[in-house]
Amino acid sequence: MLEPLRQGLPPLDPAAVSDAASCALPARYEAVREARRFTRRTLDQWDMGDRFDDVCLVVSELVTNALRHGLPASTRCATGQEPPVRLHLMRWSERLVCAVRDPSHDSPVTRETDDFSAESGRGLFLVDSFSDSWGWHPLAGALSGKVVWALFRLPRHDAGPHVE
Repeated sequence: MLEPLRQGLPPLDPAAVSDAASCALPARYEAVREARRFTRRTLDQWDMGDRFDDVCLVVSELVTNALRHGLPASTRCATGQEPPVRLHLMRWSERLVCAVRDPSHDSPVTRETDDFSAESGRGLFLVDSFSDSWGWHPLAGALSGKVVWALFRLPRHDAGPHVE
C-alpha cells in the first residue's frame, strides 16, 4: 500500500524558512518523550499549538522508528559523543516539516498488515495518514545515514480583510 519514497523534500527555499529548531536525541526510548516535549515547546513558541496533536503523533512515530530501526543494536551514547538521532522542525509560511535523522542507510519499510489493533508495525501508515506527504533521502558529505521527513501544509494567513 505505502511505498517508501526515496526522494527529497518538495521544492522549499531554505532562505525562506520562517523558523527552525532542532534537538539531539539519545539512543533511549525515553527520547520519544523528549521529542514530544520539544515539539510542544517549539509549536507553542511558533503559535502553532493547534497543530500539536497531529504533528506530535508523526514526530513520535518518526523518532520511534529511528530508535528501533535506524540504530545498530550496540549503539550507546558515550559521554561527549553526538547523540545518534536528531529531530528538526522547520516552518515556512505555508508548510511545516518534521525531519528525523538517524545513522542507518536502510530505507524505511512499511509493513502490510490488516490488524489495525496491533501495537506496532503501523508507524509509517500513521505518518502517511496524518501528514500531507512524507519521504526520505540519504545524507551526503560528512553526515552519514538518512533523513525521514513529514510535511504538513499550513493554512494561508492573509494580511486581513480586503476592503475596496
